[in-house]
Amino acid sequence: MWKHILRDQLDVGEPEFWACARDGVRPSRGVPKPPAEALPAELVHLLISRVGLDESEIAGMGKNEAVARLQRFWTEVV
Repeated sequence: MWKHILRDQLDVGEPEFWACARDGVRPSRGVPKPPAEALPAELVHLLISRVGLDESEIAGMGKNEAVARLQRFWTEVV
């Protein structure tokens, strides 16, 4: 019965169960981890609509670089 609960209800093996119970190590559930430094959606929107950058250019930027690029646009436009 124990193996049935682990396999069918908890969807883990015995080593993963005990690692979780004893050490607090959660088993992988296939949920992707969010990027450590994801850009806010509004910032991406402004870079595309106002600055005119492509999504591929923005994808390679870190948050500080993206903010600096937007600030540079605002100071050059005025």
